[in-house]
Amino acid sequence: MVKITDVAAHAGVSPSTVSYALSGKRPISEETRLRIERSIRELGYRPHAGARSLASSRARVLALVLPLRKGMHLPVVMQFATSVVTAARDHDHDVLLLTQSEGEEGLLRVSHSAMADAFVIMDVEIDDRRLPLLRTLAQPSVLIGYPAETAGLTCVDLDFRQAAEVCVDHLAALGHRRVALVGSHPEVYVRGTGFARRVAAGFTAAADRHRLASSVHPCVDTPVAAHALAGQLVRDHPDLTAVVVHNEPIVQPLLAALAALGLRVPRDISVAAICPDEIAEPAATPITSVAMPSAEVGARAVDLLMAKLQGAAVPETTMLPVRLTVRATTAPPPA
Repeated sequence: MVKITDVAAHAGVSPSTVSYALSGKRPISEETRLRIERSIRELGYRPHAGARSLASSRARVLALVLPLRKGMHLPVVMQFATSVVTAARDHDHDVLLLTQSEGEEGLLRVSHSAMADAFVIMDVEIDDRRLPLLRTLAQPSVLIGYPAETAGLTCVDLDFRQAAEVCVDHLAALGHRRVALVGSHPEVYVRGTGFARRVAAGFTAAADRHRLASSVHPCVDTPVAAHALAGQLVRDHPDLTAVVVHNEPIVQPLLAALAALGLRVPRDISVAAICPDEIAEPAATPITSVAMPSAEVGARAVDLLMAKLQGAAVPETTMLPVRLTVRATTAPPPA
């Protein structure tokens, strides 16, 4: 491993001069600085993170606050986390992952220790108790998700309300008159998680606008729960001809449950989902879906954060557009 003494010997200066060039603590001549930079490049020297941060008074680390809670679908959550890490590396930043449900205490601990320059906040609730603190911290933040009040914050996400609306619009245009939303885990609604509440609100509003009969059904994310709910829907709503699913782990189990009840998709019942393309496309019957653009959301969050770190003005809200892909699971209702 190349050391600072190797750079000093190569550049013909003392190790302390190399340190000053990295930290900016003392002025050095432009000629000396360029010679040191050339030696660093030729030797492939990578400064220690502590020394590197001194020059900019920054750690070059982003804190990703991702509390792992009941009802979260880890494969999708990790898609968002991976996109944040990838985008951060493109900006020469590392990511500190915070997974405990510490709330304000965790934010204060990281803020006071200067371990990170900024925060990316996930699993945002409608009335998130972390928001007053985020508005006052020295470090900037970007939320992946939308609370009820966005003033003084920077938020980015898919427009989940519109995602539900376009699914219902599509089903109404096909002629369906009763629709059901198979929603997230009940705990997600109890916590007041923003994306789940917005999907339910958009679904209900669109159904009312089209004068459709509708119902919302939170569902535990297990195959057993999916099969039980499918049976309940058929018993309670014999005129049901279409379902929107916003619960990634049970998309396939629900389709299997409907088939076990003798319902053919889409001949007897149509199914649309809000889920990643990785779930919708490879299905035995490809699923009509609104895509979850996790890579784009994560990258946009990091770009906004980098702009804030540089003092640039950014919008309070960034809603990513909705993309509905019609596949083989939706069709007009049976005659």
